[in-house]
Amino acid sequence: MELGGAFTIFLALYLSCLLILIAWKRTNKGGKLPPGPTPIPFLGNLLQVRTEGTFQSLMKLHEKYGSVFTVYMGPRPVVVLCGHEAVKEALVDQADDFSGRGEIASIERNFQGYGVALANGERWRILRRFSLSILRDFGMGKRSIEERIQEEASYLMKEFWKTKGAPIEPTFFLSRTVSNVISSVVFGSRFDYEDKQFLNLLQLINESFIEMSIPWAQLYDMYSGIMQYFPGRHNRIYYLIEKLKDFIASRVKINEESLDPQNPRDFIDCFLIKMHQEKNNPHTEFNLKNLVLTTLNLFFAGTETVSSTLRYGFLLLMKYPEVEAKIYEEINQVIGPHRIPSVDDRSKMPYTDAVIHEIQRLTDIVPMGVPHIVIRDTQFRGYFLPKGTDVYPLLGSVLRDPKYFCYPDAFYPQHFLDEQGCFKKNEAFVPFSSGKRVCLGESMARMELFLYFTSILQNFSLHSLVPPADIDITPRISGFGNIPPIYKLCLKAR
Repeated sequence: MELGGAFTIFLALYLSCLLILIAWKRTNKGGKLPPGPTPIPFLGNLLQVRTEGTFQSLMKLHEKYGSVFTVYMGPRPVVVLCGHEAVKEALVDQADDFSGRGEIASIERNFQGYGVALANGERWRILRRFSLSILRDFGMGKRSIEERIQEEASYLMKEFWKTKGAPIEPTFFLSRTVSNVISSVVFGSRFDYEDKQFLNLLQLINESFIEMSIPWAQLYDMYSGIMQYFPGRHNRIYYLIEKLKDFIASRVKINEESLDPQNPRDFIDCFLIKMHQEKNNPHTEFNLKNLVLTTLNLFFAGTETVSSTLRYGFLLLMKYPEVEAKIYEEINQVIGPHRIPSVDDRSKMPYTDAVIHEIQRLTDIVPMGVPHIVIRDTQFRGYFLPKGTDVYPLLGSVLRDPKYFCYPDAFYPQHFLDEQGCFKKNEAFVPFSSGKRVCLGESMARMELFLYFTSILQNFSLHSLVPPADIDITPRISGFGNIPPIYKLCLKAR
C-alpha cells in the first residue's frame, strides 16, 4: 500500500510537470504570456496564490507585476487583468477576442458547456440573444418588471411589519422577495413565502454560492484533473446544483403538459415553443439541456447577487446612520410617505442613487469576475495569448481602482456625485462586468436595488444590535464571491 501510494504521488507530480511543460511551450509558441511568479511543478503558483484568499493574493502580485500578469493555477496558466484600463482594453476594446467563457471546474460537471452563462461560440450567441429578447418582452408585457418588483416589495413590507421591531436575520427575508421577481419571469408565478419547496431552493442557492467561494472550490479549480476522483467537501457543490437542476426539470415537465403556444406564460414556455419550432433541426441549440441550464442560470443569478447586495447595504447604512437619514430625507421630498416608489423617481434622487452605486462598488459581490478565455490567438499589450488562454478580469480591482475612486476602500457616496450634488457616472463602475459578457439581468437588478432600498427606508428605519462603530462589514467568506457576514437587525416603523 505504501509503495502504491508513493507511485501515485510520483505519477501525479510527473504528469503535472509534463502539463506545465506543454503549457509553457504552447504559450510561448510565436509569442509570450505576460510575466509573473515562477511556477513550480504540480503546485504552480499555489505558494503565492492562497486558496483561502485568492483575490487578495492576486492583488498583492499586482503590486509587483503590474496590471497584466500570469499565474499558474496548478498546471494551468491564467492571465490576470487588474484595474479599469486593463480590463476595459480587454473586455471592451478587444471584446470579440476576449468573449469566451472560461471553465469553472467546480461546476463544469453540472453544466458541461450548456446554459447561457457558461456556453461558448454559436451556442452562447444564440442563447444570449434569445434570453435577452424574452427578458425584454416580459418586461414590456401585461405586467412590467417594475410592477413585479413593486408587488414583491409590498409583500416584503408586510413580512417586515409582522416582526414588530424584533431582531431578525435578514438573509431569507431578502432572498425570498428577490427570488420571486425572477421566478415570476422564468416560472410565470411567485412562491408563497412559507412554501417549503421554495425555502429549500433558496437554501440550495445560498449554500451553492458559499461552496463556490470556499478554498475547496478554488483548490478543485486548480487540480480538477486529480481531485475529481477523490471524495471530499469539493464534491458537495455538484450535488447541490443537481438538486436545483432536478427542480427546474420538474417545472419544465409541468409547463410541457399545459403549454399553449399562443399564450406563453413565462421563459420556460417561450423556450419550449422555440424547441417545437426547431424540432427538425439536428443542430438546434433549443434543447432540453439548454432550457434547464439557462433557466437555472437566470434563477440562480437573479436570486443571490441582488439579495446579497441588499444584505450588505443594510450593514453599511447601519454603520453610517447619517447616510440613511439623508436617503430618508430625499425619499420624503421626492416620493413622500405613502406613494409607492417607481423607477422614474431615481433620476430625481441623486443621493440615493449614489449610495446604491457605492454599496454595489464596496460590497463587490463577485470580486474575481467570471473567467474568460480568448477565442483566437490574440495580441494584447505586446504579449501573445494563444487561443484558449484563460483570463481573469478582476472586477474587484476595477471597483477599487484608485485612479477612479479617491477613497477606494472607504464607503464614500460622493464617488458618484458632482460638486452640485448631481449624480455622476463613473466608467470604472462595473459590478455587472462589461463587454460582450455583461450580466444579462443588469437592468432588472438596478431596478430591484433602487425599488427595494427606497421601499424599505420609506417605511422602516434600520437599527443594529451593536453600536455603529462596532459593525463589521468584513465578508464572512471571500472567494469566487464575497459572502456577507451573518447579523441581526431591527426594523422600526417610521
